[in-house]
Amino acid sequence: MKFIIATNNAQKLVELERILSPLGIDAVSPKDAGISLDDVEETGTTFKENSYIKAKAACYKTGYPAIADDSGICVDALDGAPGIFSARFAGETATDEDKNNLILEKLKDTPESGRGAHYTCAVTCVFPNDDVIQVEGKCFGKIAYEPDGDGGFGYDPIFLYNGVSFGNVSAEEKDKVSHRGNALREFKAELIKYLEENDVNK
Repeated sequence: MKFIIATNNAQKLVELERILSPLGIDAVSPKDAGISLDDVEETGTTFKENSYIKAKAACYKTGYPAIADDSGICVDALDGAPGIFSARFAGETATDEDKNNLILEKLKDTPESGRGAHYTCAVTCVFPNDDVIQVEGKCFGKIAYEPDGDGGFGYDPIFLYNGVSFGNVSAEEKDKVSHRGNALREFKAELIKYLEENDVNK
């Protein structure tokens, strides 16, 4: 059974392939499916809404079940920003380094007690019959005073979990506690239940 993974992010595709392959499911990228999702506008106001928009578009374009995630970092001192705008927080052409530096600049006078933050990941699966599986995972931590480590991607070098930067841990260690790891574990459980209840031939 094929599932379209509604992302152009190779790292996200790899993570989802790890989850789905033991279930006998082939994870297919939009490119491999011969479609483009560049015209899909993320007009939602929450992570869940945006992940649904992407998954629904991929499902309708291909006729296959589609999975999408939407994720980002929410900083307490910035009233939850950048949130759903995490990817575009410092501008459309900004690098990860630019985004990290912008947050550090905005928090330069914020003491440790006010540097709380959390990552959120919403995962949505839309089936051709319009059935939907949707879950959300979070990981709580703090914003560092400076980047540390070159692992991971996005805001990982400035996000501290138990005092250690996500940029300084292995992918395996990160998966155990991260927002995406938490969301994907819950998603896997819900997907298995759905496939069994609906007698879907994997």
